[in-house]
Amino acid sequence: MILEVKNVTMKFGGVTAIDNLSFGVKSGEIFGLIGPNGAGKTTIFNIITGNYQQTEGEVFFLHESISGIKPNVIVQKGIARTFQNIRLFKSMTVLDNVLIGFHNEANYTFFESILRLPRYFSNEKRLKVAAMDILERFGIAQFADYPATALSYGNQRKVEIARAVATEPKLLLLDEPAAGMNPIETEDLSNIIRNIKEEYGLTILLIEHDMKFVNNMCDKVLVLDYGEEIFEGKPSDAIVDKKVIAAYLGDFTHA
Repeated sequence: MILEVKNVTMKFGGVTAIDNLSFGVKSGEIFGLIGPNGAGKTTIFNIITGNYQQTEGEVFFLHESISGIKPNVIVQKGIARTFQNIRLFKSMTVLDNVLIGFHNEANYTFFESILRLPRYFSNEKRLKVAAMDILERFGIAQFADYPATALSYGNQRKVEIARAVATEPKLLLLDEPAAGMNPIETEDLSNIIRNIKEEYGLTILLIEHDMKFVNNMCDKVLVLDYGEEIFEGKPSDAIVDKKVIAAYLGDFTHA
């Protein structure tokens, strides 16, 4: 297991958002975290990435506890994420947004950057080549010099994922990557995610409401309802499970 969530509970005052949840993600798989709105999916992402400190339980990444560790340190350890609402630097170009992801790869000092010494320029050139390579893989290299927010919604999603990939993660967390996309954009994104998974050796944990996308992408899914697990297994089995259907559509047996 690359990621293990063990007996995690998250309470906000008197509200239990996550209730004694345990699951594991195997290295190399695409694991879906699904459920109706308010089920606790994004809360789990925030716990894994250090934005929330869980009330109880522990999270392990590569068999090391990451509970209580700051988000920037978790990124350095090899976990990157995107957000439900796209978060790009509006005043920066597409290329500069992706270059932000390489900040740990800059092998020059502050003074070398201020004085524009040779090592600064050689590193900047190397990182730009690497960033352009990622943009090529996402099919958006032609927009490198555009303001990031000038792109279509679907392409902005790609920029955000590309920036996360630039941090060189082992585990990539995608929060509703296909949200707001049309069917053609969604299919294109699913192909890109599969390709970068193989090319960069990634494990992917994703939240998504588009069940066709989930069925097409995920090796395994965990379904949450009110912070509790109600199903874990293959996506094709999830969509016919009675508890899952009731969580999404309501329990018609008592209607």
